[in-house]
Amino acid sequence: MASWVLSASGLKPLPSAFPRPGVGAVYRDSLSKPRFLRPAATGSDSMSYVARDVAVVFGLAAAAAYLNNWIVWPLYWAAQGTMFWALFVLGHDCGHGSFSSNHKLNSVAGHILHSSILVPYHGWRISHRTHHQNHGHVENDESWHPLSEKIFRQLDSATRTLRFTLPFPMLAYPFYLWSRSPGKSGSHFDPNSDLFVASERKDVITSTVCWTAMAALLVGLTFVMGPMQMLKLYGIPYWGFVMWLDFVTYLHHHGHDDKLPWYRGKEWSYLRGGLTTLDRDYGWINNIHHDIGTHVIHHLFPQIPHYHLIEATEAAKPVLGKYYREPEKSWPLPFHLIGNLIKSMKKDHYVSDTGDVVYYQTDPNLQ
Repeated sequence: MASWVLSASGLKPLPSAFPRPGVGAVYRDSLSKPRFLRPAATGSDSMSYVARDVAVVFGLAAAAAYLNNWIVWPLYWAAQGTMFWALFVLGHDCGHGSFSSNHKLNSVAGHILHSSILVPYHGWRISHRTHHQNHGHVENDESWHPLSEKIFRQLDSATRTLRFTLPFPMLAYPFYLWSRSPGKSGSHFDPNSDLFVASERKDVITSTVCWTAMAALLVGLTFVMGPMQMLKLYGIPYWGFVMWLDFVTYLHHHGHDDKLPWYRGKEWSYLRGGLTTLDRDYGWINNIHHDIGTHVIHHLFPQIPHYHLIEATEAAKPVLGKYYREPEKSWPLPFHLIGNLIKSMKKDHYVSDTGDVVYYQTDPNLQ
């Protein structure tokens, strides 16, 4: 069955490129069980994870403030930054509709979760939808898409160096929210941005207002508690969250030992693009950040609730066959992924301006 699914279009895949099957066949043959695609209308399962994560966030903050010593603070920053990232993933599920089948509940929960960590819910939700709809497409993808050689050469030397020199790429997310990526214009906060259509502008305004309210609350708390205390309790964990987000999202689309293709034109398809994503194992962190490492099946079927992603991945493996790449196991912490990140930053710089199946090339000046 797998061989039929993977040649459903009748087209032979190009060497080292992925096939062009119909995504419906993958669903029919592996994921047709209703539980995979139907989160509870009440969001009860997802809300239990929200309650868990929020309790941990406030518990960590209370403990750190109470103990207040420089042995505890670095541990708190690492733990709380990770928990902010976990909250982001739950808000991300709201945007996909995998949190609940109730649209209003998704919107309310998503705004609370994302605004609390300074993410404009609808603005990011819409651009992230664009990412999923165009994953693996050189020009149309939205998140960590490759630069064409022309755009790469047009970058000034400082920007080019910062983009590929760690840790700066791992701090990119807030700047991406304000001005997107090189070669693309617009802002996640501006309802008139070309990221959005007219019918989405009210949603974007709502999210920008919520973001502004959270920013104002943080400013007020800074006056009440003092800037140093707010930096320790919120500021440093926020940047820890940003680093988690950039680290994870980058490595789900880069850093494999085998170069992965990117597509244009008629060579792109939804499943072909989805198969360029990578699963990653994060050891103890897997459960904390809601199994976001099961990224291939999430990209093919983003409506699957996070608590079914592992099961759905196992069900899809026999159908995907050789086109599924097992992640390297990580235990207890994913330190090995730092090596993948460093290697990719040294080698994956741009793709050709022409061609419908392209691969990353290396600028020797950045190695």
